[in-house]
Amino acid sequence: MKRLSILLLALTLSSTASARDSFKVCWSIYAGWMPWAYGVEQGIVQKWADKYDIDIEVVQFNDYIESINQYTVGEFDACSITNMDTLTIPAAGGVDNTVLIINDFSNGNDGIVLKDKTSLADIKGQKVNLVELSVSHYFLARALETVGLSERDIQVVNTSDADMVAVYGTPEVTAVATWNPPLGEILSMPGANQVFDSSQIPGEILDMLVVKTEVLEKSPELGKALTGAWFELMEIMQAKDATAKAAKTFMAQAAGTDLAGYEAQLATTAMFYTPEAALKFTNSPDLRTTMQKVAEFSFEHGLLGEGAPDAGFIGIETPAGIYGDRNNIKLRFNPAWLQMAVDGDL
Repeated sequence: MKRLSILLLALTLSSTASARDSFKVCWSIYAGWMPWAYGVEQGIVQKWADKYDIDIEVVQFNDYIESINQYTVGEFDACSITNMDTLTIPAAGGVDNTVLIINDFSNGNDGIVLKDKTSLADIKGQKVNLVELSVSHYFLARALETVGLSERDIQVVNTSDADMVAVYGTPEVTAVATWNPPLGEILSMPGANQVFDSSQIPGEILDMLVVKTEVLEKSPELGKALTGAWFELMEIMQAKDATAKAAKTFMAQAAGTDLAGYEAQLATTAMFYTPEAALKFTNSPDLRTTMQKVAEFSFEHGLLGEGAPDAGFIGIETPAGIYGDRNNIKLRFNPAWLQMAVDGDL
């Protein structure tokens, strides 16, 4: 009996020792995030997870905001999300977030479309369908500034990104602010005219991979695995060979388009294909300036929480300095893992 107890104890200890830490990552359909689909299908994420003896589950959502909500309430450890939405949803909700990778910035991938009108000024007095209080809302506000208008001159209609194409096809919808792939589908419809796009505010709409800070502190190997997998995918995509074509074809199909359509989306997405490019952008003082603009917009719209006294209520840490309350930092642009990638230390 004693010998059996010792054997059972040994088996228990062995099982415990071999158990791997598990992590969950969520993402949604967007040109700059489609590589995750290919990375899962080709086992690239699995390969990097195995390298660091961890498990990583990557889950696709059809509804972008729902993916963020699930991340915020603790169902996921990491999420593909924009800079503003990270600030106004998880950070404003008290979650401490670290930006692991800035994947790209929208350089025409977000647009404002009017039906049967050709000038942005024609938007005055119209209802505009968009994902309310998301980065599209910020994008709309910045666009209105360029023609001397404000949100008082329009009416926002909250619409899920998953429903945007369908609602644009209805007679009562005359204006939308959205991103690709829905944007491309809408622009192919009769009477659709794009009157403003994100290339007119370059570097402000950032698409990122964000991880809960406490998770990265406990398990920095997750950061290494995700960063390593991502830039392996970027290396595949930017190559001019059959593998790159096959990879982008797969991503296109996963996004509901063809290769030509996906290439068109990539043309309006300023992808950071190398860790060096991503690191340079992250370290730039322009990042702090952009995040200040985003924080000010968010405060003006009541998105930083009921108790927020000013735009700096939530501290935002960048390599160029902190904007806001250094005692309440909830959004951190930490270039440590990018630097490891640049140095070949992953």
